[in-house]
Amino acid sequence: MENPPRHDGIAAGTLYNDTARKLVLTFKHGRKIALAPMLAGMMASRLQMLGDDWLTVPVPLHRFRLWQRGFNQSALLARQISDKTGTELLVDGLLRTKSTPALGGLGKKQRAKTLQGAIAVNPKHKERIKQANILLVDDVLTSGATSNACVFVLKRAGAAKVKIACFSRVLDEAI
Repeated sequence: MENPPRHDGIAAGTLYNDTARKLVLTFKHGRKIALAPMLAGMMASRLQMLGDDWLTVPVPLHRFRLWQRGFNQSALLARQISDKTGTELLVDGLLRTKSTPALGGLGKKQRAKTLQGAIAVNPKHKERIKQANILLVDDVLTSGATSNACVFVLKRAGAAKVKIACFSRVLDEAI
C-alpha cells in the first residue's frame, strides 16, 4: 500500500510454470510464431471487455534484438489481441531506445536499473497516447521491471489508464 503499482491491472493467460515456460521459449526462441493465436487467445480470455477507445501497444524490442530475432513476440501477440478485442493496434507506440542485455538471471533491482531510460513513447504517437486507455502487451511478466518502465513513460505521456496483458505471469514469491 505504501508503494502502489503504476499500472491499472494485469491480465495473465496463465501462471509461469514448466509448461508455460516451454511454450514461451518455443514461441520466442524456437521461432514457432504460429503459437501466437493460441497464446493471445488465452490472454484475451482473461481480459474484461475493453471498449473501442483502447489502444493495444506491445512492449518494444531494440532494433538490434529485432534484427537478431526477426520478430517482436509481443507485437505478434498484440496484433492477435487487437483483432480479438476490437482495439486499435499501435505497434510502434513505444520505442526501445537503448540496447539492453537479456534480463534472465538478473534480480529485480538489477532489472529495473538496466531498463532505466531504455523505453520511450514514440514522438509521432504522443498526441494519440495522451488521455488514451492503453493495453500493454508482453509475453511474460517476471519482476515487472519491463512493464513498469513502459507504464512509467506511458503515464508520463498522459495515458489515462494502462493495463498489462501477458501470456504468463511469474508469482512474486518465485523471483
